[in-house]
Amino acid sequence: MKLLKKTLAATAIVALGIAGISALGGVTKAADKFKAAFVYVGPVTDGGWNAGHYEGQLAVEKTFGDKVQTVKVENVPESADSERVMTQLAQQGANIIFATSFGYMDPAVKVSKNFPKVYFEHCCGYKTTPNMSVYNIRFYESRTVQGTLAGMITKSNIIGYIASFPIPEVVMGIDSFALAMRKVNPKATIKVVWVNTWYDPGKEADAAKALMDQGADVIAQHTDSPAAVQAAEARGVWSFGEASDMSKFGPTHCVTSEVDDWSVFYVARTKAAMDGTWKTESTWWGLDKGALIIPDVNKSLPADVQAAGAKVREDVRSGKRLPFAGPIKDQSGKVILAEGQSLTDEQIGGINYYVEGVEGEVPK
Repeated sequence: MKLLKKTLAATAIVALGIAGISALGGVTKAADKFKAAFVYVGPVTDGGWNAGHYEGQLAVEKTFGDKVQTVKVENVPESADSERVMTQLAQQGANIIFATSFGYMDPAVKVSKNFPKVYFEHCCGYKTTPNMSVYNIRFYESRTVQGTLAGMITKSNIIGYIASFPIPEVVMGIDSFALAMRKVNPKATIKVVWVNTWYDPGKEADAAKALMDQGADVIAQHTDSPAAVQAAEARGVWSFGEASDMSKFGPTHCVTSEVDDWSVFYVARTKAAMDGTWKTESTWWGLDKGALIIPDVNKSLPADVQAAGAKVREDVRSGKRLPFAGPIKDQSGKVILAEGQSLTDEQIGGINYYVEGVEGEVPK
């Protein structure tokens, strides 16, 4: 695997704990270079979320060569540990710190205020400071494609959805999926299992198995590992990959994947920090910017299904189709957004409810 084989001298792999964190000192003091640090919630070999961000880190190294030194810290919990890690990185000379998970938001805000000369970039959050920006990808756009495909290929009309945490980023994806699904198949419904973790292959696999036991013949996810795709593959059930192309984990039954490309963003923001043009921003890119990629649909599916996936992908990319265009109904069937209207970015970013076709309630 490329990520396992590629070892970079400028990259520090730091374990959790005070001893591991202090080991950064020997790395960041090695040379007088611009230093970019990346904090990961899981291992960069996860085949999903963290692997995608790591590809962005590698792009920074490739673009700037010996002008930039990068550091990575893996498996950092979304707790006080992240504050300690970011503090240590700032103390050891990091010029810009990329905090790549939602739960790092408040710790990053706090550390950014303590180190006003260090630039901070927080992924998936909404809080900023004079030296901290936020960035994200419009993941929900891919769910519009996935929902369309799922509605067309399901035979049981039960879709299983493995969700991480009940935050707007995840809920909007479920709703976008459901809205697209119901357009092509009004009888289809979604069963959601919340695993309350971003990365736990065991839990993710168990959730997939539980959903399949309840009749789901399509599995979607908003978690980081390919475990759900592998579990579905073992039973001959259709699945969708998340964050990276997971087709290799489900060669016969992975329909397609949502692939996140962070490279352009990481290179641009590192360059801005280096040349003094960096400023606090909120970046939310999608298909139109190339930050979100949806590979072609599994070639074993019928031609009309493949064509539908390609069309929806292009319509969303071009802006012809808006994932949250009305009419939108809540779970009771009541219209909450009229035809001809569409949710604003602010409204999408605050979604905390399920739409028609999703079973259960959003956890509080």
